[in-house]
Amino acid sequence: MAEISIAEADQRRGQAQVLDVREDFEVAEGMIPGAIHIPMGELQARLAELDPKVPVIAICRSGNRSARVADALNGAGFTADTMGGGMIAWTRAGLPTT
Repeated sequence: MAEISIAEADQRRGQAQVLDVREDFEVAEGMIPGAIHIPMGELQARLAELDPKVPVIAICRSGNRSARVADALNGAGFTADTMGGGMIAWTRAGLPTT
């Protein structure tokens, strides 16, 4: 698993699946446009919603949960990275949210 910057995530989000693993109440504050929302605790049951042929960028609030998710996805045969700094860094940088 690699940790990528918010700038790298922004550049790659058109070619990757952006996976937001935050809880519903966190996502209500905004998420990256086009992101797939699957809370971390539901990932195993909802893994089929992700395409194993398309790279994944896992994101959370600060980058801790998404690092664990990226490791798990890589172990399951996906190619996954985590976005360092999470949504805190994304919003601080003024990048788009929905």
